[in-house]
Amino acid sequence: MAADANTRSAAEAAPTAGPPAPAVRDRNFWAWTAAGLLVVLLLAALTRYLEQQVPEWAAGTALEDIAAAIEYPVYAIVLGLLGNLVVTLTGLHDRIAAAFRTEFFIKTGLVLLGASINLAVIASAAGPAIAQALLLISGVFLFTWWLAGRLGLDDKLRALLASAVSICGVSAAIAAAGAVRARREQLAYTASLVIVFALPSIFLLPWLADVLGLSPAVAGAWIGGNIDTTAAVTAAGALAGEDALQIASIVKVTQNALMGVVAVALTAYFALHVERRPGSARPGLGELWRRFPKFVLGFVAASVIATWYLKVVGADGKATISIVNDLRTWFFILAFVSIGLEVRVAALRQAGWRPIAVFGAATVFNLVLALGLASLLFAGFSLS
Repeated sequence: MAADANTRSAAEAAPTAGPPAPAVRDRNFWAWTAAGLLVVLLLAALTRYLEQQVPEWAAGTALEDIAAAIEYPVYAIVLGLLGNLVVTLTGLHDRIAAAFRTEFFIKTGLVLLGASINLAVIASAAGPAIAQALLLISGVFLFTWWLAGRLGLDDKLRALLASAVSICGVSAAIAAAGAVRARREQLAYTASLVIVFALPSIFLLPWLADVLGLSPAVAGAWIGGNIDTTAAVTAAGALAGEDALQIASIVKVTQNALMGVVAVALTAYFALHVERRPGSARPGLGELWRRFPKFVLGFVAASVIATWYLKVVGADGKATISIVNDLRTWFFILAFVSIGLEVRVAALRQAGWRPIAVFGAATVFNLVLALGLASLLFAGFSLS
């Protein structure tokens, strides 16, 4: 057996006979890729159209509030899934799949997201916001990681679920996926869970805050620390009131800013512990740098540049940042459409109920812990 293994290893290491793989792809490949890109762009345009028009169509009806709360990730993923069904049934999926550049789209969007995180604004509530972010992210991440391990989930999926529920949803999952080299199906599963749990939270948390009699600051900190997407936080914060919205936004962007720290930690942990073989040399800084998701540096740089730009230009610079944010939305839409187009139903079915149970339990834990922290850290807090 050992001899056979050595023979196989030598054969795998040796160059294979025969002509090398063609370095240049043929015209058919590029033609089909162009066709696939056209599909992605058309679905993205339809997503933006529905995002803008559905609230107007539902105005004055019983569905007005629900229509106003549904965000572009929902339309994008649903349209992507429908597109996936069509191109699969027609036998075109594999031919145009090279255009489904989920990783490129989402990483570009995340770099642009950094421009919306004004470090000066975070500093206005630095003490309680940063304290809550650090404690909440650590507590929820570790709880989710522990529970997922108890239920026997794959380490890479554990990292995605823990990052998503503890930091900022899909964006954090993407950063974690780059750090741990997760599979696309795992990312698609996590993204779907984020959206499914975020939608009802938009209405549930403002209602619960009112029932519990929370102050605007505590309600905002609770909302910002719980809901996993920035847009959903904005929607829920608006329902809770203007003061709650401001606090919720500050808390959420503070958590978003810590996404890079988590990516660094996951990169080091997986390189040094999870994927390190017994007896192998300890990975050096070069290996950690190779594995590290470089777009996180772009995210941080965009935040620093935007903060400096607004400080120099003042209020006039908000129009420029708005353009960057709109461009970021387009890249996120392209990414979510691509996620829908890439989903493999068999892979999702194979994951089963356990990731859903983990995400649900972690969400409840997040609700309780965030309420306690918000009540402690933001009691008596005021922006005025």
